[in-house]
Amino acid sequence: MIPPSPSMANYSHAADHSFLQSVSPLATFLKLTSLGFIIGVGVVGNLLISILLVKDKSLHRAPYYFLLDLCASDILRSAVCFPFVFTSVKNGSAWTYGALTCKVIAFLGVLSCFHTAFMLFCVSVTRYLAIAHHRFYTKRLTFWTCLAVICMVWTLSVAMAFPPVLDVGTYSFIREEDQCTFQHRSFRANDSLGFMLLLALILLATQLVYLKLIFFVHDRRKMKPVQFVPAVSQNWTFHGPGASGQAAANWLAGFGRGPTPPTLLGIRQNTNAAGRRRLLVLDEFKTEKRISRMFYAVTFFFLALWGPYLVACYWRVFARGPVVPAGYLTAAVWMSFAQAGVNPFICIFSNRELRRCFSTTLLYCRKSRLPREPYCVI
Repeated sequence: MIPPSPSMANYSHAADHSFLQSVSPLATFLKLTSLGFIIGVGVVGNLLISILLVKDKSLHRAPYYFLLDLCASDILRSAVCFPFVFTSVKNGSAWTYGALTCKVIAFLGVLSCFHTAFMLFCVSVTRYLAIAHHRFYTKRLTFWTCLAVICMVWTLSVAMAFPPVLDVGTYSFIREEDQCTFQHRSFRANDSLGFMLLLALILLATQLVYLKLIFFVHDRRKMKPVQFVPAVSQNWTFHGPGASGQAAANWLAGFGRGPTPPTLLGIRQNTNAAGRRRLLVLDEFKTEKRISRMFYAVTFFFLALWGPYLVACYWRVFARGPVVPAGYLTAAVWMSFAQAGVNPFICIFSNRELRRCFSTTLLYCRKSRLPREPYCVI
């Protein structure tokens, strides 16, 4: 075991009697109980979602690849970082593992935080593409594209979390937080302000992308006055300005009877299942919107649970007078811990497809369902 450095000793082994006296046994019990619950839910819940995403082949597509990566990040944080926090709380808010171990644990915690922020931003961009440019999204966002995005996100996260290991924005044990993380001092004496500004910028950019997506959907839901124009019918083909296009779509899908409609002369009729599947765009569009709502809920809870802690960090960097209240800081830290365990609940309760796959794949509760229609009737 590597002995702690003098700066580490100031935070972990100094006899801060006033702080130790302020921590009551009831507060320690509540911290240990809540943190143990967070560790269990974070590991088991994210592990179940990961098994579901790997086992069910119907979920092997772009948005769920990113969800699997988010679950892996939360499992890493819950299974590796939180047990050390649990031990430090149990030992009376003291760190006994040495300076190197503290830097490694702090690196993993900051890595997971930045990874989630970067990944949620990339997911917001892909959600916009899925709604606004659906054809481009289905053609370009393949498994290898998603893998490249995931590798890029991990690379950027490592680039953000590794400099403090080299004492650029120092990692150390913060007794008030019971964890190893950034040592936030005045912005003139520390480099952690740049990391916090970048994190806030990423979260803001993610919200702006979703706001643009909301405006896009809203603009295309505006009602227009109905204008009835008679359609031209030749042997029940119904073509012309007043035609809805359903007859032509049925003919292209292989369901049409009779002669070819005049507007479709020279176009070959599709008789295979692959051709019919092109008419499921409306149903796929609704599915993409449901998935977008799920990921926005994940983004919203990430911002809501990390927001109080970010406020406390900015407070310690800019405020010269009073320190952050101990009760507020403890609540903010534990809310940031809880973020690692809420994603499974959000995904299950906000995504009907995941609930169905969860019941059929993991719970083996198979229900008889009617076969899906090969095309959508408008």
